[in-house]
Amino acid sequence: MSARQAAAGVLGFGNRTGLATLVKRELVRTMKVINQVIWPPIITTVLYVLVFGLSLGSRIPQIQGVSYAAYLVPGLIMLQVIDATYSEVSSSIFQGRFMNSIQEMLIAPMSAVEMVAGFVIASILRALLIATLVLVVGALLVHALPHNWPLYVLVTALVATLFCSLGIVFGLLAEKFDHIAVLTTFVITPLVFVGGVFTSTRFMPPLVREISFANPMFYMIDAFRFAFTGTGDVPLAVSLGTVTVLTFAALAIALRMMVLGVKLRL
Repeated sequence: MSARQAAAGVLGFGNRTGLATLVKRELVRTMKVINQVIWPPIITTVLYVLVFGLSLGSRIPQIQGVSYAAYLVPGLIMLQVIDATYSEVSSSIFQGRFMNSIQEMLIAPMSAVEMVAGFVIASILRALLIATLVLVVGALLVHALPHNWPLYVLVTALVATLFCSLGIVFGLLAEKFDHIAVLTTFVITPLVFVGGVFTSTRFMPPLVREISFANPMFYMIDAFRFAFTGTGDVPLAVSLGTVTVLTFAALAIALRMMVLGVKLRL
């Protein structure tokens, strides 16, 4: 086999059946743990909207031209999409390694690109499902709906791809389930909660606001909220550009690790 043929085997994109099977497997896996993936975001959103949006929102003036409750919904959607995407992919990868079921993909005629693409496509579909369910809750409770649907779908897909890629990276590196939770507990959750989910940076002290601009989660939430309110704390080009760069960087790292077979091949 020539070097070009070997590279095609690693980076090729011709096994549509294998790709579709991987996507289907990931989606079926999601539905089998529906009580962990689907219902918690809905219940959590209802509680957040009732406690923060409706109870405290009556004492808070409008933000970006909408009520506080409506302002809250986009941030809650991103919160659920980020959490579900990372946790599902990282646990799927790690579980496959732990149970050696991932060897089925390695011996199948699937390239690294196809394997990564399978997880990414499934993650985007899962994210859109979760986002839609949370959106329905927001629409019923506070009548919050996007004004820019293409931007809504685009940001959801970018964020899902970003955290799917991080899920692949940490799923490959983890030695036990506790290692997967490290990123969620010490990085993702704190940064999301201070990234503009509950309030605008315009209400923060100048120093805190400047620090917030170094938080990557801020740009994801701000770009997504733009689809609802038509405005943001920073220009859309800045927030969307930042999310795009982070997404492709994480995707490149995940693909590189999959090509190298990090902790996949003994």
